[in-house]
Amino acid sequence: MANFQFDENNPKVLSLLKKLNSHFKMKLYLWTKLPMAAFSGMRVGKVTPHFAEVVLPYRWRSQNPFRSIYFAAQCAAAELSTGLLVLAAKASAPPLSMLVVQFESTFSKKANQTLTFRCEQGPEFIEAIEKAANTGEGVTFVATTKGILPSGEIASEMKVTWSFKLKS
Repeated sequence: MANFQFDENNPKVLSLLKKLNSHFKMKLYLWTKLPMAAFSGMRVGKVTPHFAEVVLPYRWRSQNPFRSIYFAAQCAAAELSTGLLVLAAKASAPPLSMLVVQFESTFSKKANQTLTFRCEQGPEFIEAIEKAANTGEGVTFVATTKGILPSGEIASEMKVTWSFKLKS
């Protein structure tokens, strides 16, 4: 099997992080690949190998009839906050298949203001992807991301289970 070791100074990783943190490039990417996310006003806050933030504004395009952010928009922002870490972690890895295999959500406070979804599990993603790349076996990883209101209160918490496997 391969002997893949993540290196955050790898030119591929640095180039990808630069693109992920570019407001213009991410807006273009969202409109072309994830138009629902772009339509809702979602934007990438910041991405490093250690954490990722996605901002979901409270607007008419993201709200439900009960004047809060629609659960599906929250789920999309949550998945994106974990997916950005997947992209960063696998930037220099051998080709891997990746898939969301489970999604759990808990809503604890009405989301009637902008939410920031933050996932701080970059190192754990890196470890899972290294294991998948080096063993050739499938690996699953449960990432937790929280939707945080401007006051600092947690409005929702999502658990996204990712599966990784080396492509043959």
